[in-house]
Amino acid sequence: MTTHEQNMRMTLVGPDKPAGKLLRRYWQPVALIEELEDIRPVKPVKLMGQDFVLFRDEQGRFGLLDRDCPHRGADLAFGRPEDGGLRCPFHGWLFDVAGNCLQTPAEPENSRLCQRIKQKAYPVVLKSGILFAYLGPLDADGKPPAFADLDCFVAPDSHVFAFKGHIACNWLQALEVGIDPAHASFLHRFFEDEDPNANYGRQFRANSADSDMPMTRVLREFERPVIEVERTDYGMRLFALRQLSEKSTHVRVTNLLFPQAFNIPLSAEMTITQWHVPIDDENCYWYAIFTSFTGPVDKRQMREQRLQLYTLPDYIPRQNKRNNYGFDPLEQKTQTYTGMGSDINVHDQWAVESQGPIQDRTREHLGSTDKGIINYRSMLMKAIEQVETGSGTPLMVLDAAEAKEIRGPITVDGVAPTEGWQAYWREVDARKRQASSWQAPAPLAAE
Repeated sequence: MTTHEQNMRMTLVGPDKPAGKLLRRYWQPVALIEELEDIRPVKPVKLMGQDFVLFRDEQGRFGLLDRDCPHRGADLAFGRPEDGGLRCPFHGWLFDVAGNCLQTPAEPENSRLCQRIKQKAYPVVLKSGILFAYLGPLDADGKPPAFADLDCFVAPDSHVFAFKGHIACNWLQALEVGIDPAHASFLHRFFEDEDPNANYGRQFRANSADSDMPMTRVLREFERPVIEVERTDYGMRLFALRQLSEKSTHVRVTNLLFPQAFNIPLSAEMTITQWHVPIDDENCYWYAIFTSFTGPVDKRQMREQRLQLYTLPDYIPRQNKRNNYGFDPLEQKTQTYTGMGSDINVHDQWAVESQGPIQDRTREHLGSTDKGIINYRSMLMKAIEQVETGSGTPLMVLDAAEAKEIRGPITVDGVAPTEGWQAYWREVDARKRQASSWQAPAPLAAE
């Protein structure tokens, strides 16, 4: 059973909190690139309880600075992007992406004040449509951790699509849905199967590999999966096995990318890699990268699909607690298990927000299908202790050489021989990579 103290250690994300110190050792998504592509490429960002300003200068460089101007504390999110940096409108002080003070124009002409001023700045990189920032300590060479060669980062821009959405609860309970394979048979149950060809970019709508059986039918008719878990060098691999007959078993392979992302199949050709990023202790964003192994993604169509459910500029869900998530009792009786529409993000949002702003884990009773959650919490507590005691490097804090060793990972949604499913999922992944239009690198043997 989880104690209150353990729950707080795992969930709270301030810079002085155990989980907050751990999460600052990793690159964190802070914005979609499209959020800086309008007329004014400046955006306020709240991440793990801290306030920042994100901007792009005239040379296309990205910067993340503490939001309060070091002069008199004015809000730099209202700054002007000009003259090689971001200028505070209060007195004209100018800062570049590295936090260097370039000008203090209201000071005397011979003043050297700006040479003594440095605004706190953080590294920012663009990866597959998402801007990632690093808030933690640098290594002995002054470098942040390296990015693993995940499929979503290796694929060309034409084959990836990124989006985000707000969830009004703590990051941990939002993440734990993604490592709970059993819930899909209920929360995402549909009473009728739709044409897979008419549901591009939607989860649980495609047919399973090596089968003409849609995933909606698998989830609906085989609701008691056997869950197996493997620890890996990137986190954890999960298997959900649903025996369809004496000869065939549905195999779904998903992954936990430590510390706060999961990787799942969308279809036989596409995967989703999704991070759950704390805004503060009681709110988070999910950031997802959809990666195609065949043709280019239709970014316009996928974006239009999702904007039907989210409002700009803050990516707030249109269906939320205030309107009961669009709940329709007739729909619940005849069409979907939840009565909350066909988008599974709404279902997940209801499930985790209904647990409260921070789930009280002292009141839960975990079952055998919660193996992934139990394993993950053990990994999380160990990593928190490593940071607190300095007793080791947490999992997935990688140098450049280590990052090259982590590829993939493998995701599968297919129908396998009941005898031999263990080899089947690797074979399906190998076929997918061999047919990939962008030469998707195979995971290494140690993976």
